Amino acid sequence: MDSHQLILASVARYIELDAREQEIFTSLLVSKTIKKHEFLLRQGEVCKTENFIVKGCLRKYTIDENGQDHIILFGVEDWWMSDLYSFLTQNPSPYFVDALEDSEVLQITREKIDFLYEAVPKFERFFRILLQNTVIAHQRRINQNLSMSAKERYLDFISQCPTIEQRLSQKQIASYLGITPVFLSMLRKELSGK
Repeated sequence: MDSHQLILASVARYIELDAREQEIFTSLLVSKTIKKHEFLLRQGEVCKTENFIVKGCLRKYTIDENGQDHIILFGVEDWWMSDLYSFLTQNPSPYFVDALEDSEVLQITREKIDFLYEAVPKFERFFRILLQNTVIAHQRRINQNLSMSAKERYLDFISQCPTIEQRLSQKQIASYLGITPVFLSMLRKELSGK
């Protein structure tokens, strides 16, 4: 499946497009390749694009004053990745977004999304649903961090993202969960019964 077929299949889960609408949408997308360890966004930059992941794995994170990274989100194929705050307000982003694997994304700018709303109004529904899903996911993540134990957060992560876990290092998973790699190793040993 090529990149346009993949994004159109993703869109089709929420809205139905005719051939002309598909053509308008795909004509607004720009393909970008991101090598492993390259940045899609750096802290302090303004997020200019919404990014649909065609191939690869990205992470969104911050770095604290001690140089420790705190992963907010992982993104893989068929997911969208950006900093919505920066994208919508055009203020500098507090986040970094980089590639954990060689990756390919389809990008669309805010101006092109605004044009798309005029040309194909049903895309307002599509992006509203994406925004709602993002808000729900962030609220869920905040609730987990406030009310769940590290073990419960890990079990939830592996049940929600079983294929992603295999693509990440222990350090990356620990950063996402807010625990140390050593503690994660102990959790995995406990859960495996060893």
